[in-house]
Amino acid sequence: MAGALEIRTGTRLQTAFDTVVGVTPQFDMLCTFARSLDESAFLVSVPMKDGQPLPIDDTKKMLFAYGSGEEKVIMAGYADDLVTEGIRRYWKIRRVTEQRQFLERVNERYKITLRLEYTQATWMPDEDGVIMKEEAMTLDISAGGMAIYLNRKLEVGEACELTLPRLGTAEEGRKLEGLVGIVCWLREAPRGSLFRNICGLQFRFSDEADRTRFVEYLGYMKKKYKL
Repeated sequence: MAGALEIRTGTRLQTAFDTVVGVTPQFDMLCTFARSLDESAFLVSVPMKDGQPLPIDDTKKMLFAYGSGEEKVIMAGYADDLVTEGIRRYWKIRRVTEQRQFLERVNERYKITLRLEYTQATWMPDEDGVIMKEEAMTLDISAGGMAIYLNRKLEVGEACELTLPRLGTAEEGRKLEGLVGIVCWLREAPRGSLFRNICGLQFRFSDEADRTRFVEYLGYMKKKYKL
């Protein structure tokens, strides 16, 4: 579970029902953050939609957004209970393991399936001193980050070192190694997927040359697959 929330009482939260992967949630409801109960739960005012209080439904995952731009954060949770304190009513929200930090998508995302490999610095090497790589598969990719299918359950904030595959036989299509991505969110993959989880990564470039190397790879990818 992520740590304690750093939100002020009275903060307005845009609210939406969670959606399947690839569908943008509709933040068409509003509520107000009341307070944290502990690291696993918090209180919000009853969400309003079209001027009416929303009926509680503990089967639907809800998303609560606050902040803007690069500071925009979306929390996920389920409404556990209706809490009454004097004349005020609140929903008790039980947080789930994901806490997603979204960047405004100024970079166009391209839907493409590529097999890739990744490792983490915390993984222990084998008896030969080699850190084994695990396979993953892209869901989408942009100049600023990507979403991937994978089997491990990573933590928000962890860094992964990625190896993107060689594209075709041309020199421009050589594979890309040493790309670093920071985990922004994690959720279970839909039933029937080849992998157990889906992870959102934000790229972290060490310098301008590192960024240019990836942009060139992305450009060749767009050209090859006519994206």
